[in-house]
Amino acid sequence: MVLVKNIAQLGLGAFLFFAGNSHLASNRKEFLAQVPTYLPLDPDFVVVASGVVEIALGIALITTTFFLTQYRQVIGLLVGLFFILIFPGNINQYLNQIDAFGLDTDQKRLIRLFFQPPLVIWAIWCTGAGTYLRKAFNR
Repeated sequence: MVLVKNIAQLGLGAFLFFAGNSHLASNRKEFLAQVPTYLPLDPDFVVVASGVVEIALGIALITTTFFLTQYRQVIGLLVGLFFILIFPGNINQYLNQIDAFGLDTDQKRLIRLFFQPPLVIWAIWCTGAGTYLRKAFNR
């Protein structure tokens, strides 16, 4: 099971690293569609900042798979929290019927919303963050 969790953590880390890089380059315009319209920040700043955070979290996931493992669970919690914090962008894209990333129908945008909870679960499961939370709340 440890090998499976390590592979899952590396995969999630790589996913975040490459997604973050695409925020800064190839998909920058597409990511603008996910910035909530009510957010009182420059949308381009939000895209760049979230890209930098994704890159950092991706590197942290990859690193804590084999090194600095004592931080693995905390990184898992941060990644899960990040996925929760960016969820309003996906909701915004759905509610405002914004086309991006091939999500050009209400049905596709709605289906996309159901992919966020598994990402949170993936982050918490593969890093052992659930154990960390249970210990923290059982003190």
